[in-house]
Amino acid sequence: MPKQRVQDIQSKGSRPRVVTTKTVTTMKQTGEKIAMLTAYDFLVAKLLDQVGIDVILVGDSLGNVVQGYETTLPVTVDDMIYHAKAVKRAVKNALIVVDMPFMSYQNSVDEAVRNCGRVMKEVGVGAVKLEGGAYIAEIVKHLVKIGIPVMGHLGLTPQAINKFGTYEVRAQDKKEADELVRDAKVLADAGVFAIVLEKIPSSLAKKVTASIPVPTIGIGAGPHCDGQVLVVYDMLGMTEEFRPRFVRRYGEFAESLRSAFNSYIKDVKSQQFPTMKESY
Repeated sequence: MPKQRVQDIQSKGSRPRVVTTKTVTTMKQTGEKIAMLTAYDFLVAKLLDQVGIDVILVGDSLGNVVQGYETTLPVTVDDMIYHAKAVKRAVKNALIVVDMPFMSYQNSVDEAVRNCGRVMKEVGVGAVKLEGGAYIAEIVKHLVKIGIPVMGHLGLTPQAINKFGTYEVRAQDKKEADELVRDAKVLADAGVFAIVLEKIPSSLAKKVTASIPVPTIGIGAGPHCDGQVLVVYDMLGMTEEFRPRFVRRYGEFAESLRSAFNSYIKDVKSQQFPTMKESY
């Protein structure tokens, strides 16, 4: 991305353009990297939109970081709609993508249309995201055909954790790597506008990125993808027990919050809060 373009964006503080799926596709063509983060509530989404994030993912990771589940599997379509509505109320410019949860689209085209259609119609977001390779290609084709933009997701797909049995790096052997490359091409042909590549070797991510016309967005997939995504609570340092190598911490908010909470408790207990100046 040209240096002047970066400086222009930084100087403005927020991006005036409304980001669409077409914008994201064009960014790959022009070499501008795609910045994507998750959000699950109004306040975080508002801040992300104000500073010019390109894409906001309402991820089913809310099952882990908001609801406290060990996996994303218990998350429902109603859960996703509830949180996506909160995000939608805050956002003016960013493209909002909503994860479709486990077993909301895998059974049939009809079920995928019904559930994805609910998300698009009830929330008014820009796209949905589906995990899976070639076996969901027909579902993707039909969704795109009827006007529902789809983002793909390959590599470590958390909804398949019971199949994998581990959150380790995927596609390290040639067979699985070749299959992932094929899946990416099939999904691109089926009409996805972008593909998330999660926790795969950076060399493989580079190969996939060069082999398909749609953008790749990496999470633990190295620097060669067309964009990057992280769970917002991870990069803010709020998920203290979760410290994978691919998460760069841009803050230590857990400690800051504890300090603030402790100060509040101390002030209340010692009767230093509220003062008369803070009273009516």
